[in-house]
Amino acid sequence: MIKKTVLLAAIALMGFSAHAQTGSGFGIKGGLNYGANGDYFESTEQAYKDPKGNVGYHIGVFGKLGDKIYLRPELVYTKTKSDYDNNSLDMSKLDLPVLLGFNIIGPLNVFAGPAFQYILDTDYEGITIGDVENDFTVGLNIGAGVSFGRFGIDLRYERGFSENEVTVVDGVFSNDRIDTRPDQLVLSLALKL
Repeated sequence: MIKKTVLLAAIALMGFSAHAQTGSGFGIKGGLNYGANGDYFESTEQAYKDPKGNVGYHIGVFGKLGDKIYLRPELVYTKTKSDYDNNSLDMSKLDLPVLLGFNIIGPLNVFAGPAFQYILDTDYEGITIGDVENDFTVGLNIGAGVSFGRFGIDLRYERGFSENEVTVVDGVFSNDRIDTRPDQLVLSLALKL
């Protein structure tokens, strides 16, 4: 069901992008992410450990409809990494932000909106982990950017709304778990085609 939803969203985005060619446009984007996926809990009785931030990357496509006030859906493949005391958690996901933006003055714009996320894969270096609680989650993107002709750059904050845990199967404690929701800064370069 969730895979069908993501596939339908991707097809809708491609259709929107094709329509946007005659309107405002579509393009490609990519860049770096800095942050972490979430807290590591050793047990319900012990305090959590904050992960150390790490650099990841993203690449994708976007459509844009409107000028002063605009709608900008994106479909982005994202790879993140979070470091903990002895291991690191790698995560791959598809993000579908649907952003409402406003051009403030000149090339400066601000935007915000929900980000629908589908987790493709999680790997906790050499340790067996269970399946993530929910493959499909929702978060928030909020940020600002500048556009110069066909080129743009933006910086945004991304945060997941609700906990989405994965259990460490062969951890020291039987209750070890990691909250996989994103908490990161995302720097993107965009090229309007």
